[in-house]
Amino acid sequence: MSVARFKDLCVDVSCPSAMVAFWGRVLGLTAPADNPNVLVGDVPGKTIWMCQVPEPRTVKQRVHLDVHTGSIDDLLREGATVQIPATEEQHWTVLEDPEGGEFCGFVRDTVPAYRLMELVVDSTAPEAQARWWAGVVGGDVASTPGKPWYWLENVPGLPFPYWVFVPVPEPKTVKNRIHWDVTAPALQPVLDAGATLLRPKDDEIGWHVCADPEGNEFCVFLPPAEDS
Repeated sequence: MSVARFKDLCVDVSCPSAMVAFWGRVLGLTAPADNPNVLVGDVPGKTIWMCQVPEPRTVKQRVHLDVHTGSIDDLLREGATVQIPATEEQHWTVLEDPEGGEFCGFVRDTVPAYRLMELVVDSTAPEAQARWWAGVVGGDVASTPGKPWYWLENVPGLPFPYWVFVPVPEPKTVKNRIHWDVTAPALQPVLDAGATLLRPKDDEIGWHVCADPEGNEFCVFLPPAEDS
């Protein structure tokens, strides 16, 4: 029984206008005229908030996006740069967005209008992370025999197919520049599941900032009656 539902994504950026323009073209999303710092699609779950922060990116991002593309050259024309080219063993290209954030491009013969393929999270214990999040937001835990990564699929409200947890040796050290929001009927069941409350709703923010068992930040939005 899940205790929350996926809501949307948030990306910390230095220049919202430039990153809205880049990611809008890369993902097939648009910015509404009345809020130029957010990208939207045909369902609310595709929303991506570009949140301006003062600090620059300093380390490899622990959370990144994988995208469908017709060619890597298409991404380069939009302003991406290649970090690690694809090989016969690795069929995706590791790129950087205009602010140096990593993402991966997967070349397809047919490219969908909405091009976000999956959300990828570095984890010291990927199976435990996948199972924890499945308990929070639902979905099925899947894996490839003999491979060390795990993913969620069939997650209610998730507008892309996969939420992937991949193994890394290093623990999280700085605030993630990409995080996700969830909605929940109440906060306590999320905390009872093992989340940590980092910052409760206050006069400045209308949501509760939490962290999962490996410290990944996420925000919990409650119904007004529960937050009053």
